[in-house]
Amino acid sequence: MKQAIAGVIPPGPKEVTVMTVWPSICVYPSGRFLGRLYNLQIGAYIFTLGNILALASIPHALFLYIYRILPYLGIRYCITNSRIVVQRGLQVVDDKAVDLDRFDRIEVEVQSGQEWFKAGDLVFYNGSVETFRLDGVSRPEAFRQTCMKSHLSFVGVQESLERETART
Repeated sequence: MKQAIAGVIPPGPKEVTVMTVWPSICVYPSGRFLGRLYNLQIGAYIFTLGNILALASIPHALFLYIYRILPYLGIRYCITNSRIVVQRGLQVVDDKAVDLDRFDRIEVEVQSGQEWFKAGDLVFYNGSVETFRLDGVSRPEAFRQTCMKSHLSFVGVQESLERETART
């Protein structure tokens, strides 16, 4: 697709993907458990209990990594020009979504075990009501910033269109 400005398309019913991310393995309870184990700093230098357990649990962590991207089971989070979507499977089936105008702030909630993976949950709020949640997002602050920029762009365009229609 050729675009003069990246991410900007002519108005219409077509939905365009802005960004897609895959969740960390800490989206699963056993992944968060591994993260808690890896955080154990008992020992000296690089020979800590957490590092030894990380080496010992490589097969389990590798299984979780492959499981999260399996074509029929894999989950991905996608920002489009109109909503944020949780997609599943090889055929990209939308599981749940929130429109970009259905929230006004996003908070990062880091659960126990997610800090080792540098991951967290994104919680979307409209006022004080939680409207949506994305679990186990890797580098959640960067994804949060992209979600907020998409939200501000979408809401700004909607307000401009409403002003334009009110004038005519």
